[in-house]
Parts: sequence; C-alpha cells; structure tokens
Amino acid sequence: MTVLPDDGLSLAAEFPDATHEQWQHLVAGVLRKSGKDVSGTAAEDALSTALEDGLRTRPLYTARDTAPDPGLPGFAPFVRGSRAEGNTAGGWDVRQRHTALTDGVVLADLENGVTSLWLVLGQGGIPVPDLRRALDGVYLDLAPVVLDAGGDVEPAARELLRLYEERGVAKEAARGNLGADPLGLQARTGESSQFAPVASLARLCAEEYPGLRALTVDALPYHEAGGSAAQELGASLATGVAYLRQLTEAGLPVEQACAQLEFRYAATADQFLTVAKLRAARKLWARVTEVCGAPSAQVQHAVTSPVMMTRRDPWVNMLRTTVATLAAGVGGADSVTVLPFDHALGLPDAFARRIARNTSTILIEESHLARVIDPAGGSWYVERLTDELAHAGWEFFQRIERIGGQAAALRSGRLGQDLANTWEARTGKLAKRREPVTGVSEFPHLAEQPVEREPAPEAPSGGLPRVRRDEAYEALRARSDAHLAATGSRPRIFLAALGPAAAHTARLTFASNLFQAGGIEPVTEGTFEESGATEVCLCSSDAVYEKQAEAVAGQLKAAGASHVFLAGRPGNHPGVDGYVFAGCDAVAVLSATLDRLGVS
Repeated sequence: MTVLPDDGLSLAAEFPDATHEQWQHLVAGVLRKSGKDVSGTAAEDALSTALEDGLRTRPLYTARDTAPDPGLPGFAPFVRGSRAEGNTAGGWDVRQRHTALTDGVVLADLENGVTSLWLVLGQGGIPVPDLRRALDGVYLDLAPVVLDAGGDVEPAARELLRLYEERGVAKEAARGNLGADPLGLQARTGESSQFAPVASLARLCAEEYPGLRALTVDALPYHEAGGSAAQELGASLATGVAYLRQLTEAGLPVEQACAQLEFRYAATADQFLTVAKLRAARKLWARVTEVCGAPSAQVQHAVTSPVMMTRRDPWVNMLRTTVATLAAGVGGADSVTVLPFDHALGLPDAFARRIARNTSTILIEESHLARVIDPAGGSWYVERLTDELAHAGWEFFQRIERIGGQAAALRSGRLGQDLANTWEARTGKLAKRREPVTGVSEFPHLAEQPVEREPAPEAPSGGLPRVRRDEAYEALRARSDAHLAATGSRPRIFLAALGPAAAHTARLTFASNLFQAGGIEPVTEGTFEESGATEVCLCSSDAVYEKQAEAVAGQLKAAGASHVFLAGRPGNHPGVDGYVFAGCDAVAVLSATLDRLGVS
C-alpha cells in the first residue's frame, strides 16, 4: 500500500508542470473542431469576451496578468477597502429605501434587520412636511437617516435637523446624509440649482454634526440612462471634483470638503464587473484627494440596479438582486440597498420588502460574506479588471473635464449623447439576445399571472432618460396582452417539427423560446390546420432541411400558411420567407410578425 506524504497535497508531484503554451495548444484543437483554425495567442484571443468601454475579459488569467499593487485595506489607494477592518465588525450597513408614507413600514424594517433609512422626499417621494410622521417612533440616535429630496433638499434638511433638536439627539450622535446633489438633480430634471444653500449645509455639518454628511454623489442617473461602468465612474468622479471645488471656494478646508461626500453606485448581476467597479472607484477617488492634498477614502453606497429589474417574471429579480448584493459586499461597499423584486411595478408589498432586507442578512449572517476583508483580493482576474476599469473611468473623467466639467457636460448634451451611444450599442445586443434577460428574452412564461402593485409616486424627469433592459420585449408582450384581452387568445405560430426528435428538439426549443419572448404562443401539437395559426416555423437539422424543407414549405403554404420561417442560418430554401437563429435580431423579427398578424 502506498502511503501519502504528510501534506496530502503532492498527488501530482511526479508530473511536470503544464505550460501556458500547452494550454493554448489544447484550446486551438478544440476551436479547430468548430471551424476556427487559430493557434497560440490567437486561440486564446478567440475565447475572449468583449465588454463595454473597450475592455475584454480573457478566458484564463495567470501570474503574468499583473496589476499595480492594490495596497492594504484602510490605506491609499483604498482598492482593498476604505477601512482596515473592512465590514468584519458587523457587516455592511443595510439601507432600505422608502418613497411612500405607510404606517409601520419604517419601524418594521428597522426591527427586522435594516440598519439605516433612505428616505425619498418631495417630488417622487414623501412630502417634506410628513418627514416627522415617517420617523415617528424611530430612535434617531441609533438609526442613520439618508435624505434624497432633489430640489427640496434645504427644507428637508432643516426639517430633519429640527427633529434631532426636538427629540434631544446630541449633535455628535446624529448619523446619515442630508442628500444634497445639485448636479444629480440637473441630470434627472435638466434644471440647474444654486450651490450656496448646499455649501451652507456642508459647513453646518462640518462644524456641528460630525456624523452627518451634506452631499451625495449619485451615479445612478448615469447608470439608469444606459451608461457603462466606466462612464458611471467618470461621471461620478467629475461630480465629486466639482463639489470639492465649490466647497473649498465657499471656505471649507479640503479635508472637511472631502468628508462631506458619499458616493452612490449601481450594483448589477454582472458580479465581477460590480466588484471591480467599486474597487476602481475607491482607487480613482484616492488619486483625486491625493492631488488635492488630503488623501481620503471614498464612502460608498451601492444600490441594486433598477435597469436590470424586469416587469415580466419579476420573481427572477430576487436572484438578480442577490448576485448584485453579493458583488457589492465583495466589492467593499459601506452601505447596500437591495431594491425589492417588484420595484419596477410600483410600491413594494410587505413580502417584497422582507425578501429585500433578508437578502443582505443571509449574505452577512449565514454566508459569512463580511467576515473576510476584500474577498476578491489577489484574484488575477479581479485585480486586472479593476485596473483596466480604473483607466477607462479616468479617461472618461478627463473627457468631461476637457469640456468644462460635469455641469457643462450636462448642459451641452455631450454627456447625454455619450450615454445614449452606449445604450444604443447595448440595445442591439439585447435585441439579438447576446445579453439574455431570463424570463423575458429567454425562457418567458406566457401563462404567468401579472403581479399588480399600487403605483409609486412619479419620479422627477426632464433630464437624462431612464432605461430598462426589458423595455423592447415589454412593448411586444404588451401588444400580445392587448390582443389576448380583445380576442380571448394570443397570437400563434405553428412549429413544424421535421424528422426524428434528435434532429428537431434543439431548434424546436429555441424557436419556442424566441416567439414566446414576443408574446406569440407556439403550437407544437396536432396539424397546422388544427393550430389556428397562420404562420409556421420549420424546426429540424440542416441535413433534414436539405431533403424536406422546400416540399414541406410548399405544402404548408398550400394549406394556408401566409409566412414560413425556418429555424437555422439563412440558406437557399425555396418557399421559406424568413429565418430565426442565434444572433438574429429577435425584436425586429417578433415586431414584424406581430404586425403581419394584425396585433397592434
């Protein structure tokens, strides 16, 4: 019997180390079988994935993919965290968002895991005079309060400060943020505002309320307008720099000015990009404050992305927000807000709010995510992506600065156009299902019962648009719903399976999913004449198509089919009117099909 060495880890000790070149050779062999005759570095490049901002993720990262030293947690450039202890003391701050005044909801959140409150006031939220009622029963010396009052920031801030005084909260015990963000308001509404009242609030906080900040640098308007991760970073950096200039011009020392800012970023279901974005944001802000002569860490509030939330099959949003929250925690966010799964439908119900707050609780308490400082640190992939994203964000920041800064970029429309260009490119990927949306463009459920919610207050508008990944497919599904309500049935298409199951199953499944994404019901049982459909999609293998497609298409048209699709790459098949395949413009195909079927 062979006895293992004491360490038990030397099972491959007698084998030579594999080399990078050997791995590339194996990759080339696999690609050659799929028709790509490449070798060496080209083989590795063939497996790379293009991201926005000109970035690419490679299939393999090794010690050769080095990045600058990220330092240690709590020390500049703060890539590995703004505090030496990270979130190990008690996890991140679980911050719940409130836009409506509902009795008992705020207290229920605080009693069940929420550690701070994010209150939207004024237009799109709770009326400022009702702030007192919203905070009724809340121990203001224990629960930090973050305001988001848009154009009503000064009266909202004064009302909160009055509450602190009336309830005997010591000034040094007050915690939170007054939420002033004039450039964010301009991005949302297109209207500029005076900075003098904001500077006054910042001075008051700096001098009398050490636990309160006056300003929020909210990057969500740029994310919600379709911006990329680098554009979100660059715009937030330009906004932060603009506020530092105005605060120091108003007389605040640069150290105090830096301490008045909190940054808000979107956390998406692209977990590695979110992790890298938060780490890159701290690195970039450390560079700015270093140049200003007051090196300081960035305080970060991460919010699960509204752009990724879907209205169809909203239950899947629970999974998206879980991944996004995990990414925010791994990325080192100080505070995290999990938007309820029904956020896109209106005001969340009690169940949705409960799931939202418990998402953080499970990740902190049961998954122990916060017990490790910078869990992604040392990953060659994450470190490299962090560095590349930081460079892309800095480049976009400099672009904004060259045209006069954030306010000028917003006024001129240049920033809006840059964001629109990025979203246009991404819209093309969504339409072609290169970026899948589960439950919407992939695996839709036509029989799903709609989830109804009370409408949320209308959010401020007039500035940058708000986009959603599901919007094109949502429009198609809405057309189908209207047809169902008017006629009692959805538009249909007959899927004609040719040959044995082994030949047609894959493409039958593909076509079924594609047409359902547009609200078109696929019929697979019985005959074409029995289906009640007027359009058909042939589903089988290329070999079967060569033998049967032309004849079957002719027979179907003779039976009354007005349009015949073929599931597969375009080819020479007489009688076939169109093709559906992986990478086709699904939105265009589905929209045209609904048009032909008379679905308006």
